[in-house]
Amino acid sequence: MLIQEKDRKVIREMFAEGLQGPVKLVVFTEGVLQLSGAAPCPYCKQTVQLVEEVAGLSDQLSVEVVNFYTDKEKVAEYGIARIPAVAIVGAEDYGVRYYGIPAGYEFTAFIEDIMDVSKGTTDLAPETKEMLARIDKPMHIQVFVTPTCPYCPPAVRFAHKLAIENPNIKADMVESQEFPELASHYNVFGVPRTVINEDYYFEGAMPEQYAILHVLQAARKLTPEEEKQLAALAR
Repeated sequence: MLIQEKDRKVIREMFAEGLQGPVKLVVFTEGVLQLSGAAPCPYCKQTVQLVEEVAGLSDQLSVEVVNFYTDKEKVAEYGIARIPAVAIVGAEDYGVRYYGIPAGYEFTAFIEDIMDVSKGTTDLAPETKEMLARIDKPMHIQVFVTPTCPYCPPAVRFAHKLAIENPNIKADMVESQEFPELASHYNVFGVPRTVINEDYYFEGAMPEQYAILHVLQAARKLTPEEEKQLAALAR
């Protein structure tokens, strides 16, 4: 068992209070048989086990396990690029993704994301939601993390909240150690590192009112006054 009994009790209580609707956890894995030429997935089994243990803590949660190599239709439907991966789906698919096992410090973010998805809304400030509404074109956010980084979960949570609040945004947590080639491609030398639409990035976990400025800068939606605020932060 991956989740200790004392933690199971706490999570069960959190779900009883916080879940407001059914949530499906869709796990993408390599399946029972290893395909010839396919790279091994060392954390796939543990990811499936962890997600199933989480789902067992509430009747509102369900799990669907998908073979990444053979179920191409599901892979395309959810836009999954690599494994292990978990899509958290509520009344709709908000684009909340975990690439890599949601363990270590990220486990708390995973639990909180499940509850937000069940509600279909988040605790982002009204001002942030108003600014976020300016984003009217597809945006892909990737937050690179490690399980031992205590500053990473807030960055992941912020990105996932954006995805829940704006249908144009898809947001991934990416575990750097499980996907070293991807981390190298995006020059991840420290975490958290947030990459937006391939060509914009910022590092660290920062307060919501500052992080949203970076997101709007990536979307080219900043007002002149906000541009000054962002420039002041860079000094």
